[in-house]
Amino acid sequence: MATQLPAGVTAGTYEIDPAHSTAAFSVRHAGIAKVRGTIDITSGTITVGDDVESSSVIAELDAKSVSTGDSGRDQHLVSKDFWGADENPSWTFRSGAVTLDGDDITVTGDLTINGISKPVELNGEFTGTAKDPFGNDRAGFEASTEINRKDFGITWNAALEGGGVLVGEKVKITLDVSAIAKG
Repeated sequence: MATQLPAGVTAGTYEIDPAHSTAAFSVRHAGIAKVRGTIDITSGTITVGDDVESSSVIAELDAKSVSTGDSGRDQHLVSKDFWGADENPSWTFRSGAVTLDGDDITVTGDLTINGISKPVELNGEFTGTAKDPFGNDRAGFEASTEINRKDFGITWNAALEGGGVLVGEKVKITLDVSAIAKG
């Protein structure tokens, strides 16, 4: 059975606005704190079907654009020790299914990092629509997921003197997306 679109969302194609969208991540550091960072969303399309199930998402992120507030760490993250951005300059997401339960949207699909694709589930919500001062119709979405970095071949680590490791395996990814209706 087809699920109706959330109130305020209309069927059509929406292009992700990189200037007003954010992809952020956090990972445990030294077992005691979290390092947070961002990676630029460079492009993407949200196709809203006549019902939720016929909707889809494609997005691309620039692996070299990582920013954690420490340039040395950023250079290490784009190196072959982590995601080898010279060989794999983009992270991509392609949805396979979209479902809605109340206000909760679930988007399942394939995430590609470091040249390795794995299925992930994004849990999110539609945050509303607005007409901006330039006449564009916008739609907002938020989503999050948690991955194991080792699933994507990101295995570098360093042992800590007191036990444990420097970099945690679990990485939380959050997205805040503003998309502009096309046509």
